[in-house]
Amino acid sequence: MQSILQQDPFSGTVFVFRSKRSDRVKLLVYDGTGLVLIWKRLAGGTFKWPPVSDGVMRLSGSQLAALFDGLDWRGMYAPRVPRPKGAG
Repeated sequence: MQSILQQDPFSGTVFVFRSKRSDRVKLLVYDGTGLVLIWKRLAGGTFKWPPVSDGVMRLSGSQLAALFDGLDWRGMYAPRVPRPKGAG
């Protein structure tokens, strides 16, 4: 998988796959003990997908949660939190 998707499946990257109709989604993630496959189908409507750049879409954790809940992830805003400085 790493050679095909150019990402390490054991690094915390969540792999998201969708159906052609955009009403089903599969997530593949490593939980520390093994790979977990999560599958979801929306009874009505479709998932809203972000733009794909070089075969990869990037979402924050809150955006992924919104997408998985069937919400429009574009309304989610994740503020940038500055990295803490060392103790003085």
